[in-house]
Amino acid sequence: MRKLFRKHLPSHESIRQSRWARPFGSWLHHPNLWHLHRRSVAGGVSIGLFTGLIPGPLQMISAAILAVLFRVNLPVALFTTLYTNPFTILPLYVVAYEYGALVIGHHNGVTPARLVLPEMDWSNWLAVLPQWFISLGKPFAVGLPLLALTLALVGYVVVRVLWRGVVVWEWRRRGAKRRRVNDAG
Repeated sequence: MRKLFRKHLPSHESIRQSRWARPFGSWLHHPNLWHLHRRSVAGGVSIGLFTGLIPGPLQMISAAILAVLFRVNLPVALFTTLYTNPFTILPLYVVAYEYGALVIGHHNGVTPARLVLPEMDWSNWLAVLPQWFISLGKPFAVGLPLLALTLALVGYVVVRVLWRGVVVWEWRRRGAKRRRVNDAG
């Protein structure tokens, strides 16, 4: 599992020498921010899933801050936020709205037609997006953080279980290989 992540993620040294990372200096030196072990990667996935539902361009900034605070794998946290994109964000917000409506017990008169994103461009998104969120009401306000927490918890558990499963599978494979070598020799 570690080899898979290591193959696709930048090295600690390459990020440390980046001109974009230099201003953050000592904050980025904690080993857990870069090491690939099950707790750090699971925490990074969890933070990425949680912050991925934050609207707008604040997802990666929030993921980086939380990864540094909780000392989990920073590149994994940043990469995991990419599960939300222009194609997935609206369905995720519909799920968040429905989740919130289920939890509080009503739909507050909002129809799925109002869940369509309003017309936005680079000049007005900062004003339009908060108004749209407010129009969705309490079900969305309750559902979005609940969905973020649920995804984060499920992501953490799934990574820990999969990591453990891969490690056990590797142990058994190596043991079987050793037994074959001992039986043959």
